[in-house]
Amino acid sequence: MALLKRGLLALFFCLFTLSAQAAPQHFAEAKKELRDHVYNDRNQVGDAYCQCTWDWTGRTGGRVHLRECGYQVRAQANRAARIEWEHIVPASNFGRQRQCWQHGGRRNCVSEDPLFRVMEANMHNLTPVVGEVNGDRSNYNFGPVRNVAAQYGACDFKVDFKHRTAQPPPALRGQVARVYFYMADRYDLRLSKQQQRLLMAWDRGHPVSAWERQRDRRIAAIMGHSNPFVTGERSWTLNHRNSREGLVSVVADASRTPASTESTRSAGPIHGNRNSKVYHLPQGCPSYNAMKPSNRVNFDSEAAARAAGYRKAGNCR
Repeated sequence: MALLKRGLLALFFCLFTLSAQAAPQHFAEAKKELRDHVYNDRNQVGDAYCQCTWDWTGRTGGRVHLRECGYQVRAQANRAARIEWEHIVPASNFGRQRQCWQHGGRRNCVSEDPLFRVMEANMHNLTPVVGEVNGDRSNYNFGPVRNVAAQYGACDFKVDFKHRTAQPPPALRGQVARVYFYMADRYDLRLSKQQQRLLMAWDRGHPVSAWERQRDRRIAAIMGHSNPFVTGERSWTLNHRNSREGLVSVVADASRTPASTESTRSAGPIHGNRNSKVYHLPQGCPSYNAMKPSNRVNFDSEAAARAAGYRKAGNCR
């Protein structure tokens, strides 16, 4: 029985790894897959925020039919006329929780952090929207916006610039909540209790729609997995314990890096400090055994440590 369990676990791990490798590894790849295989027939239905239709242009872009949807330009006519790809959970939200963000922001993370690139390219977190609204939303949290007059004509999307809050239309609020749950659960992102309560209310008040299920199936065919908060496999409760599945898959891939590409292939596990996000090698790092066992995280390689957001200790020789 034990042998059978080990075999099943090994099979699951192989299937999980293969599916992860099939998923887009860069934002540009994700947009192309979404354009060709997810939203290819949705341009005449309308975008997520304003229900404006568009004509596809180029590899992933679109020209919006503003008059047909009653959209009124607030300030940026050029961006209002085009479709852009919105991160429902902003890139800065998950970027700020990565070490790379502290040393150069998004550009540095794209260049140096494989996990950030995977998160940025996660298709479950992307949707086409009117470019001006995408720009105005910026990286604001979603929440209720009161005492703000219509800003985009018939488009029912509101932005409170003073309080840095954006409010999506009612039809999208449930989907927004379930995407936030998914990203937090998969990549171990932090959500405040206030955020959780609001998103839980949106989730309850706006059940999964037929399109949301279809969208999930289309993305799962490419990504290799569904959003379990859409399929009903998981539900969010206050202070939910995150699965961290996205971290496991990327670290596992990094740990298989060939020895020839590693700067150090150590004789023992690499010790990472979960508080400082610093790792120490068994040779050449004086503080290798100095940290408390409760703070220690072991890695098989430097690549695995870096993929998890750790950096090498400054006193390593």
